Amino acid sequence: MKPVLYFADWCPDTAPFIAKLEKLGVKYVPFDMTKSGAALKAFLKLRDTHSAFEQVKINGSIGIPALLLEGNKIVLDLAELEDFFS
Repeated sequence: MKPVLYFADWCPDTAPFIAKLEKLGVKYVPFDMTKSGAALKAFLKLRDTHSAFEQVKINGSIGIPALLLEGNKIVLDLAELEDFFS
């Protein structure tokens, strides 16, 4: 399974996250949560049910970009991305 990247183009964290994925050679399936109501609903279901988003919600953040990996693991920040794929 390829990782799935949940993102929004207008999010300032998206471009650096994608650049880091490309630098690390990580192939992923892009999932722009802003393209439709169904896409947003799918992301919100993930965010509202996955424990990786608990602190994100407490901070009042959205939780994107978020990389969903095999085994239901979520990577939310650049440092973790670097650690996981290096």
